[in-house]
Amino acid sequence: MSVAIRVLDDGAWVSVDDERRVGVSEPWRVGGDACACECADYVVEGFTDVGADGRTVTADVYGQCIRCGQAASVLGVPVGRIVDGEFRPVAGEAIRLPRGGLGAPQSLPVPGSVGED
Repeated sequence: MSVAIRVLDDGAWVSVDDERRVGVSEPWRVGGDACACECADYVVEGFTDVGADGRTVTADVYGQCIRCGQAASVLGVPVGRIVDGEFRPVAGEAIRLPRGGLGAPQSLPVPGSVGED
């Protein structure tokens, strides 16, 4: 069974099977290399790409930590899983960022540059 995933609305949503499932603007508790904070409250401002790593749906995102203000792009953030053909979000769970996924603060990409509707 295949599941369609894509970015919609100028980077505001991750769509799974043509249904908006994960949106921007909510703080995500993330650990790892997000910033100097032990556990960052990272606000996603936009999605630039989506993909799958096995059953895990991942997204490339940009945003900033609301504790220290560091802005960055993050690659491969897990946003959900496909279980028995159904999408299950990771919302409400602490997210561990991929190693090396963040660098120093940088220019953020311009939304609307990646095949969204």
